[in-house]
Amino acid sequence: MKKLLTLLSFIPILLWASNPPTTIDLNNEWQFSQTNKDEWHSATVPGSVQHDLIRLEILPNPYFGTNEDSVQWVEDENWDFKKSFQLTNEQLKYDDALLTFEGLDTHADVFLNGSKLFHSENMFVNHQTSVKHLLREGDNYLYVRFYSPIQHLMPTRLTNDFEYPAGNDARDEKMSVYSRKAPYHYGWDWGMRLVQMGIWRPVHLTLYNKSRIDDFFVQQESVSDEIAKLTNYIEVYSLANNATSAKIVVSYALPNQEKQTEEKTITLTKGVNKIAVPLEIANPQLWMPNGWGEPHLYNFTAQVVVNDEIIAEKSHKIGLRNIRVVAKPDEQGQSFYFEVNGKPLFAKGANYIPGEIMNTLQDDGYYERLFDNVVAANMNMIRVWGGGFYENKKFYDLADELGILVWQDFMFACTPHPHDDAFLENVAHEARYNIKRLRNHPSVAIWCGNNEVLESIKYWGYDKVYSKEIMDGFREGYDKTFRELLPGIVMELDPEKFYLHGSPDTANWGRIPSLSYGDAHYWGVWHGRQPFEVLDKNVPRFMSEFGFQSFPEMKTIRTFATEKDFDIESEVMKSHQKSAIGNEAIKEYMDMYYNTPSNFEDFVYVGLVMQGQGMKHGLEAHRRNRPFCMGTLYWQLNDSWPVVSWSGVDYYNNWKAMHYKARDVFAPIALNVYQEDGVLDIYTMSDNLTDENNLTLKVSLIDFKGELIKQIEQKVDAKANASVKVHSIAVADFATTTQQENSVVNVQLIDSNGEAIATRKYFFYWPNKLNLPKTKIDKSISYQDGKYTVTLESKYLAKDVFVEIPIQGAMYNDNFFDLLPGEKKVITITSPELTEEGKTAITVKHLRETY
Repeated sequence: MKKLLTLLSFIPILLWASNPPTTIDLNNEWQFSQTNKDEWHSATVPGSVQHDLIRLEILPNPYFGTNEDSVQWVEDENWDFKKSFQLTNEQLKYDDALLTFEGLDTHADVFLNGSKLFHSENMFVNHQTSVKHLLREGDNYLYVRFYSPIQHLMPTRLTNDFEYPAGNDARDEKMSVYSRKAPYHYGWDWGMRLVQMGIWRPVHLTLYNKSRIDDFFVQQESVSDEIAKLTNYIEVYSLANNATSAKIVVSYALPNQEKQTEEKTITLTKGVNKIAVPLEIANPQLWMPNGWGEPHLYNFTAQVVVNDEIIAEKSHKIGLRNIRVVAKPDEQGQSFYFEVNGKPLFAKGANYIPGEIMNTLQDDGYYERLFDNVVAANMNMIRVWGGGFYENKKFYDLADELGILVWQDFMFACTPHPHDDAFLENVAHEARYNIKRLRNHPSVAIWCGNNEVLESIKYWGYDKVYSKEIMDGFREGYDKTFRELLPGIVMELDPEKFYLHGSPDTANWGRIPSLSYGDAHYWGVWHGRQPFEVLDKNVPRFMSEFGFQSFPEMKTIRTFATEKDFDIESEVMKSHQKSAIGNEAIKEYMDMYYNTPSNFEDFVYVGLVMQGQGMKHGLEAHRRNRPFCMGTLYWQLNDSWPVVSWSGVDYYNNWKAMHYKARDVFAPIALNVYQEDGVLDIYTMSDNLTDENNLTLKVSLIDFKGELIKQIEQKVDAKANASVKVHSIAVADFATTTQQENSVVNVQLIDSNGEAIATRKYFFYWPNKLNLPKTKIDKSISYQDGKYTVTLESKYLAKDVFVEIPIQGAMYNDNFFDLLPGEKKVITITSPELTEEGKTAITVKHLRETY
């Protein structure tokens, strides 16, 4: 084949043509008013009507008490936004001007200088319009009218002869299914209802000459250690009336390395020009997931060059990697796992929900804290769940930089939807926009059509409520949307990615044999009220959801409740518990496994401990059963307001016990002790890509008062990228019944330097069957270099020790841990709010103190 492209050994320095593009920020000095009220207030853009009404104290804080009830009237009203901006004669000399609203929530008409530009019907897309012909020197006026998401679509609802089964939509009229808007705004089983309106993403005006690059996609045709074969697809929009000779120049380089360049001579014609520039990179530095190596990112830039001057440019950071989802029949059912750069990856992570009910409050700092938590817990994957929204660029940039794979849902969850032509056309536009926006991110590993929509149609009892005709319509709509429309668009625009029609794929937790096929959401624990122990047996090929609730810790509860509300049956607590079975289920499980406290604060603490231990049980079972099970993404990572929920990190960035336990189970090398049929089996679980040989496994039986009863040492290896049983012990030979009730098994994996590279403390029973001793924990505290150092020691075993300080978001190196008799444990606490005087506020609690 004739080679069309030349690698330039000498890279000329290209300069911009005169008057390079300029972007004018239009986020400031907006005003808003309820339609027909003519009472204008300052508006925050990006923002929402409700956020501004709360900021202005027109609405109360909806997170406090039962205030959620008093803010619902806003969703039934229309709201207007306006602003003016100035342009100079020089700015008007540019060839074109593009006005971009990156996100409007949701149903709106937009006007510029009295002329209607467009109508919005989708929260998840941008709106970009050429407006040069409407601009003028001096003052220009933007006006946006937002229509009530309820009233605007009520006529559409009334044309139906049935109500959709959108159970999470916390209003009798189920309007959420008709609107391409974040489903969780209408309420969820972890979230309050706040149906927002507003300009929720930035607004800007771009002035440019001659041409612009509308799209730049680096398609990775094949990637290996030896060579990366790529095709750069560039879409150029030209304003020139006549054909113009130009060059497309694609450059790429790793940071601090000399850039390489490919170029292609083309002829630009007026309108859209599509160009393909193939290139090859020898011995590429590959993007690797967290725990496997560096997530190398190349800087790629595409330029349009005319007469040796740059007239348009677009850049991306590209990670070169080969990600496959292996979903194929095998002798056990059907596999489901991710293969990254030729190696099978055990996925470790969680489901992410929007970090705010008022989502525009999620700033860069929020995303940085979020991914700090993800990396600190040794995760390598995060699922963007389909009941929220497609996240912003900062989210995916951080995932790229930190080596976190993203499971990306389309925004459908837990209910059938309409499937008329207009609705599906809207969905198609949404899919095209977001696939093109996100497909260059190396972190995005899979596109998934929805969350639990088919699950709901098949298993949630709709057939007992709806006619056969309606049920047939639900199935037809599912197939049209998720088996025809979306996979077709993914194949067209992002062919290297795997598309899954919905999650779960086939498995259902009430049909145990189905767990051998694809990914699963296991809710037998919690919704099914099954004991935690079933998680040992009911293991799927890939766990994409399972979870258990807890209250947040007391310092978070105090932000929305007063002491008179400290009762799980109080109206405030019920308002902050959105699961229909929530507080009752927590108490039922606590009665099963713990000595349930009568004191509310102790109840909250024990609930946190129980959530952590129960979820640890499941996470260990999934990782232990590798390679049958090849991933676990628990529900859920975070909260969107202060609430009782399944989260591991609460609204104020306080780690619950569950996040610490996930960190331990997800460690690069971890130990697991599993008792079955009177035998203790000990496993090494390693994600490292090389074997760890000549290790010492030390197993110590220690009673709760500190006596070493028995100890075993054995040489073992930790096999690379595998979970392996390395030792078995007959319980009857190791500990008597009395010793089992009064002892802990301390298991350590020790390297050749004498360092413990993994530790696991194992108890034979749950706490309500252990004879935990009363004990006092001695503590000493120092303050230096902006952090507290807390040293703890106890004469006897102290179980599930919780160190607390009344500062939101304070970070601890460890918490909710078991303190062995005579062990010295050093805890560090960091926060910008720490002071020398604040040391006295530190409290320490352990489980035996609650009964």
